[in-house]
Amino acid sequence: MTIVMTGGGSGGHITPLLAVAHELKEKQPGAHLVYVGQKGDSLGDVPAQDPNIDQVYTVRAGKFRRYHGESFLQHLIDLPTVFKNLRDAVWVIVGTWQSFWLLRRLRPDVIFVKGGFVGVPVGLSAALLRIPYVTHDSDAIPGLANRIIARWASIHAVALPKEVYAYPADKTVTVGVPISRKYHPVSAKQQHEVRERLGLEHFGKIVLVTGGGLGAKSLNEAVVSCASELLARYPDLAVVLIAGRGKDSATRKQLQKELSASDQKRIIVKDFVTNLDEYSAAADVVVTRAGGTAVAELAAQEKACIVVPHPLLAGGHQLKNARVLADRKAVRFVQEDVLTHDHRALMPALTELLDRPERAKQLAKKLASMAHPDAASHLAMVLLEVAAKHEAPARHVQKK
Repeated sequence: MTIVMTGGGSGGHITPLLAVAHELKEKQPGAHLVYVGQKGDSLGDVPAQDPNIDQVYTVRAGKFRRYHGESFLQHLIDLPTVFKNLRDAVWVIVGTWQSFWLLRRLRPDVIFVKGGFVGVPVGLSAALLRIPYVTHDSDAIPGLANRIIARWASIHAVALPKEVYAYPADKTVTVGVPISRKYHPVSAKQQHEVRERLGLEHFGKIVLVTGGGLGAKSLNEAVVSCASELLARYPDLAVVLIAGRGKDSATRKQLQKELSASDQKRIIVKDFVTNLDEYSAAADVVVTRAGGTAVAELAAQEKACIVVPHPLLAGGHQLKNARVLADRKAVRFVQEDVLTHDHRALMPALTELLDRPERAKQLAKKLASMAHPDAASHLAMVLLEVAAKHEAPARHVQKK
């Protein structure tokens, strides 16, 4: 059995895909898993290093740039963006041609489209070749790539109740957000053990700040601005900042200007880590974006979270995610525009949760109640069922 898996552009697409790959290998050890990524993806090396992925290919894919909150006229007069969109339309055509011949050669039994722009050429080619595929949406608002290829999908797997989505009800199934088994509730003993492994055992409190695999400039700048006051207020505190690939050096230089040599050791800056689950397990409070995958992972660990949604992502899906969570009193919500104008806007939320552990625990439990720990297993079963339906007619034709 051959299964193609595609998605990329962010860790929020790649990490769920790899979680499903792990489940597929457990349920169907003989399955041949092929990852198709976008040429030039900065996180494309992550699937290539995963032991459950047997082969990796890349194809061209375009990106349709549009920004939440901008009017049609603003989009029209933004000539650099218009030019890039036209250029990338050509890449979609090229990528579809590449995907068509690749899929024709591989002849997979099913394709899993997690999201990201690479899903468009792969999905369109699959439709032309009549290869079944399953899409997945982690957010309340489906991504554009999945919406473009939606009409030919066999199944739409979604994170939230299917009534939230505009997909046909008979082709939609709620599975939650697939996450690695590494994300699970963390006891006090386990937290201490992971702190020892990371060399953080001598700190009494730990805050993790992460903007995802690509990082978030606003969060990095907020940490720099808050660092001095935060460290003075909590002498036993350490802050772990996942700055994003290529952003760690500039952040360290800024911190060197703001902090003494001893305090600099308490702000631990990383560019990108493959063991984020350990750093989040070690943390008392996590500051994060509001992507569906990130939130699902932290919900599984029962972590107190401060979410800062990216406001410009298409459709405002992170804003919607954050509002749903905040309305259910599952997270503390800080708006990006507020943080941009005042980098210290994180301080009230941080001090509230660090000063009041009972409040942090309430948030964590509420967020955990929304978790779907079996999402990856459920989605793997959906893919295998679709593949089996595809194989059956083929065997019938061969017998004739």
